[in-house]
Amino acid sequence: MSQHHFELKVPGGKLVVADITDDGKHITEAVISGDFFLEPDHAYEAMTGALVGAEVSADTDALHKRIEDALAPIDGVDLHGFSPRDVAVTARRALVDATDLTDYTFDVLTPTPVLPTPVNVALDELLLDQVRTGKRNPTLRFWEWEDRAVVFGSYQSYRNELDQKGVEKHGIVPVRRISGGGAMFMEGGNCITYSLYLPDDAVKGLSYVDSYEYLDAWVLAGLQKLGVNAWYVPINDITSDAGKIGGAAQKRVPGAVLHHTTMSYDIDADKMMEVLRVGKVKVADKGLRSAKKRVDPLRRQTGVAREDVISTLLETFMSRYDSRPAELLAADIAAAEDLVATKFATDEWTRRIP
Repeated sequence: MSQHHFELKVPGGKLVVADITDDGKHITEAVISGDFFLEPDHAYEAMTGALVGAEVSADTDALHKRIEDALAPIDGVDLHGFSPRDVAVTARRALVDATDLTDYTFDVLTPTPVLPTPVNVALDELLLDQVRTGKRNPTLRFWEWEDRAVVFGSYQSYRNELDQKGVEKHGIVPVRRISGGGAMFMEGGNCITYSLYLPDDAVKGLSYVDSYEYLDAWVLAGLQKLGVNAWYVPINDITSDAGKIGGAAQKRVPGAVLHHTTMSYDIDADKMMEVLRVGKVKVADKGLRSAKKRVDPLRRQTGVAREDVISTLLETFMSRYDSRPAELLAADIAAAEDLVATKFATDEWTRRIP
């Protein structure tokens, strides 16, 4: 028999704890506890009983369905501070012996040096590999840059996403990153971008979709402190009452995961439209005539300086998770510069999908 334990603090809700026993093939005992509210009492037995007999390989969706099916016949079921899916996620994370972000000590790279965008992109590959090989603790890094660039997804077509005339007119540096997702128009100070580098145990048992919101929960809490009512729109968008704020992307390698997010602060939407073809397509799809009607920068929503937004986000992260200030070493920057020369600045990489 194997025993497993996991604790989940539901964002904006209560604590859900799963203690699971299995015989190698099926769950033989499930104890769900926490400070949540559930009525009537016999709904609790139905919920925990639904997990017993499930295969240990059952994913979150399968466990969720078992719980929903068990609760469906019960009249007046009332859950407060958690949901059947939260129970399924907690049970699945327990089964795979996942770790939580609270289990790690993070290096927070601060102050952040101002670096060319290609170097920032290369650092994502370098630091991810350092975490993968155990040379670096889990790490949080905010980007700083002064140049003008477009950072686009690993699987995007250069010619379909970038307008070459706009690239040349505005002196844009095109950089293909290692993660998927869409293109980001980045001028110094117009965005807030950060990267998390983690062991892959941190997302074990989470679906790809669920992992995005989980890894950005601290960001939503930080935005709330700034007066922004923000939430996640699956798979990877952060939005608010006033519109979309930003989006995230991930790159997973055996042993580690990179999660990075860019949020709009004060974007020159007209210039963006001259540089990004995808911007025109998305705006047309929304039935809007101007990207300015779609982009809702954090500057307007918070009314504070970009540096203050970053400071609040850092404070939120470090108050939630065991963290220590750390510096980006000169050797790391030099290694990233080498990666730019050998990979990220080459046509072979930049235009690998023409």
